[in-house]
Amino acid sequence: MKILYIIPLAMMLSCCSSVKNQTSAGSGKLDNQLLKDVEVLSSDAYQGRKTGTKGAEMARAYIIERFQKLGLKSYPQNVKYAQEFTFNARSGAKVNGTNIIGYISGKGTDVIVVSAHYDHLGVVKDQVFNGADDNASGTAGLLKIAAYFAKNKPNNTIIFASFDAEEMGLQGAKAFVANPPVSINTIAVNINMDMISHSDKAELYIAGTFKYPELKKYIDTNRKEIKVILGHDDPKMGHDDWTNQSDQGAFNAKNIPFLYFGVEDHKDYHKATDEYSTITKQFFSDAANAVLEVVKAVDKQTGLQQSLKDKMRMMDNPQKVNKF
Repeated sequence: MKILYIIPLAMMLSCCSSVKNQTSAGSGKLDNQLLKDVEVLSSDAYQGRKTGTKGAEMARAYIIERFQKLGLKSYPQNVKYAQEFTFNARSGAKVNGTNIIGYISGKGTDVIVVSAHYDHLGVVKDQVFNGADDNASGTAGLLKIAAYFAKNKPNNTIIFASFDAEEMGLQGAKAFVANPPVSINTIAVNINMDMISHSDKAELYIAGTFKYPELKKYIDTNRKEIKVILGHDDPKMGHDDWTNQSDQGAFNAKNIPFLYFGVEDHKDYHKATDEYSTITKQFFSDAANAVLEVVKAVDKQTGLQQSLKDKMRMMDNPQKVNKF
């Protein structure tokens, strides 16, 4: 999350004073599969999952196995879910990356893209940066959502995109929107997760509604187990604006509405201490449930893309709203 050339964020004030300042012990229910996915992906064996390394290859194999067990389909152009791409690193060297793309067919033609990057920083000065929160947590959340819709057919086709090379400049997401497996005009919304497992305050932020306020209706900001806060998406916030600081930025560049779920930076962000042992397990389970509920709410919308487009036009040209 928050790509490396972005200056690390300082402590931030809450962006939504309307959310009740309540403390909670959470729901008390831990999601064992969710936690297992994070524990495996952030173990030393995966060597920090840096793009182009054996650890990244191992992470892909794990995600592909989970996709297969869940019954996700692979697009014909992506052999065994793999969307391969090449980009130039900041050093000028060519780097090969691989996105993992699966989908569940819906009843209509509109598409929701649920995404999370699986890569991290690898080994730095002989220390393994395992990236439990960043972003094994988002990957595990994606797998949880996929598991739900594998058992409950969605109204809209849902693409589950596990992106590579986010830490190198959102390269996987950029490659996806440049060469999507479906017509880009059918993608109604992107729901992205990046760092959703570590918050001592039990605060989950959702960015995207500043530019796309029509998405607010799908979000429950009154959850009792955690604080769901809208914010970190006002351009006036400078580096505290997360709009383009994770993979949703590639969708935003194409004017595709997005919701981004994440926590504020914590003491273990981009450090070797971002381990499974340091995530907030109860918060994580509750946060993943909150994201799932939003995806379910979005998916209930029939004619999703047209509905979002119409509301965006009305906001841009309120004087042109039809009168009856």
